[in-house]
Amino acid sequence: MAHRTELERLLAATLEPSRFKDYGPNGLQVEGREQIGRLICGVTASLALIDAAIEARADAILVHHGLFWRGQDGQVVGWMKQRLSRLLSHDINLFAYHLPLDAHPELGNNAQLALHLGWQADGRFGEQDLGSIGELPASFADLPSLTHHLEERLGRATVQAVGDGRPLRRVAWCTGGAQGYFEAAIAAGADVFITGEISEPQAHYAAETGVAFIAAGHHATERYGVQALGRHVAQALGLDYQFIDIPNPA
Repeated sequence: MAHRTELERLLAATLEPSRFKDYGPNGLQVEGREQIGRLICGVTASLALIDAAIEARADAILVHHGLFWRGQDGQVVGWMKQRLSRLLSHDINLFAYHLPLDAHPELGNNAQLALHLGWQADGRFGEQDLGSIGELPASFADLPSLTHHLEERLGRATVQAVGDGRPLRRVAWCTGGAQGYFEAAIAAGADVFITGEISEPQAHYAAETGVAFIAAGHHATERYGVQALGRHVAQALGLDYQFIDIPNPA
């Protein structure tokens, strides 16, 4: 068991959320019971994850996508009421870390995705240095080989904008909805950029610059950081830990 403030302090010391300009609050978003023995982790604080955590007798939930975001109107109605009422009625803490979890050099989404895929970063790029870049293994030097590897490892289809068919040596990546980082990845010297989603402009940029673009799924690319972080804090504080994956086609 650990006190809620112990977990909060360890998470803050590990991820340093004050360094980031983010789209919502990082840290404790919903206060529950003081003593925590069982920690459930997931990608998003959806109703499905909250209900699964209740079933698993969670004292706290740790996620990448929390409940509160810039631009919300502040009303506690509909889906927000349902999620909050479940957390409050079962006295469960909710911790959420967005950009700090993307960026951590060892436990973060980018670092853990690279580990899962078999390469590592040797540099950073983009706003707040959130993007990662490194050398591709020689076995993935063409787009069909790389996309097959991604689809096999992530368990889902990808969407590609082909580029000019050049050999792929430098790979840039940024998990989730980072399609807006494509231009920065091109400027950083990437031959291919991997993220979760694609928007209309990226297909044109790929065609016009020759740099390939792969959208491998927002949820699919962001499953690994929260697992690594959950294991890390659970081991440090002697907590029971479980990752619950709620399938998401996005």
